[in-house]
Amino acid sequence: MKHLLFFAGLLILSLIGNHAYSQLVYSCDSKYDADVKVFVTDSKYDADLLVFKVSSKYDVDDNKGLWFFCDSKYDAKKKIFFVDSKYDADLIIYFCDSKYDAGWKTGKKHLMY
Repeated sequence: MKHLLFFAGLLILSLIGNHAYSQLVYSCDSKYDADVKVFVTDSKYDADLLVFKVSSKYDVDDNKGLWFFCDSKYDAKKKIFFVDSKYDADLIIYFCDSKYDAGWKTGKKHLMY
């Protein structure tokens, strides 16, 4: 019984840990390596997600638009590729100047889990 509780606790912690840093991203050189194709718009009104770049992976908070760009694709939870056209993109983002402005505007939240 103790072993079962121990393993259940480990499973819960691992799920929380993976979920807590779900917006650790790596910018790929190829769209074929990417999980999500991203277009950066000049207008926050056209964006699906308002993104704020944080300086530490510990500042990432769930799936709320706070992104930390990893140096290695192995440290990232999502690999993204920046496309030149919004029509080629899965996700349209706008880089905002404040972490308090970051967040989802559309129902595409599942793309970054």
